[in-house]
Amino acid sequence: MEQVAVEYKELERKISDPQVINSASYRDLCQRHTKLQKICQAAAELNNLKQLIVEEEELLREEDDAEMRNQITTDLQQVQEHLARLIPHIRTLLHPENKEDAKNAIMEIRAGTGGDESALFAADLFRMYSRYAEGRKWKITLLDSHPTPIDGFKTIIFAVEGRGAYGRLRYESGVHRVQRVPKTESSGRIHTSTATVAVFPEAKEVEIKIDPNEIKIETFRAAGPGGQSVNTTDSAVRISHIPTGISASCQDEKSQLRNKLQAMRILRSRLKDFYERQKEEDISVQRQKQIGSGERSEKIRTYNFPQNRATDHRIRLTLHQLETILAGDIDPLIDRLIEAADKASWATTQK
Repeated sequence: MEQVAVEYKELERKISDPQVINSASYRDLCQRHTKLQKICQAAAELNNLKQLIVEEEELLREEDDAEMRNQITTDLQQVQEHLARLIPHIRTLLHPENKEDAKNAIMEIRAGTGGDESALFAADLFRMYSRYAEGRKWKITLLDSHPTPIDGFKTIIFAVEGRGAYGRLRYESGVHRVQRVPKTESSGRIHTSTATVAVFPEAKEVEIKIDPNEIKIETFRAAGPGGQSVNTTDSAVRISHIPTGISASCQDEKSQLRNKLQAMRILRSRLKDFYERQKEEDISVQRQKQIGSGERSEKIRTYNFPQNRATDHRIRLTLHQLETILAGDIDPLIDRLIEAADKASWATTQK
């Protein structure tokens, strides 16, 4: 916020300069000025609340009358609650603008090491993200899945549709590890299993143009538990992008056309991610040191059932509320991850 205050004063000087007023950049400067003004106003409110808390606490120490102490305590609690609501708002204001953050997210969860238990854990993660999306009034659209007979998933791919979905979920990419006694374990031993999560911003057709001559479309019979029209017709579709070797498949819809559309939706997002990674290989080194790269090979979080804890290894945060986290209350983790990313972004910008 101190850095914002310095920039805000400089912008105030610039937009009052007659030469700048008549320049092509004036509109952009005014938009930036408006954004920083909101941050500075929130910062002033934050400082006022902190000062008010100091004063109320001082009064509480000096006051002997029980009725007055109760009133001061009530006032102090209200100020502290106001402060608790203001801090997340300031974090949101400070979050660097990224046009990708507002997009839908495409998420892929894949069972890793651990056999059947890893497939069950993949299902647990899907349930966690589904409940989180439900709480935010976002929509989950299933794109492709490979279920197992014991209600797990070898792979599940889905879209999280809602403004800001990618911005909130982007740091979930990586290896998630679970430590617990599996349902399939009769001796009661604790096992360690993993599942891999990948998160992409959904790419629109206008962003990624796919040359029809550069793709190969194959149809095949869907695999899985079965059901009406499943395993009986060649409705599943696999689309391969020949220049990159990237492919996407879908088998969840009964219609071959619907499966093709969903597979193209996945393929566009994978290609966009591939091209973005190519462009950004040599940047964000400082951010990676502080929050991790988000690579799918990187162990990012452990869910330990015996200790009722979730630990995010990138920011060294441990929360002993595993049940609520798996029930979809992952904002305490996501808020801290965004905060760490913002700090890293500011540090990189200053350097």
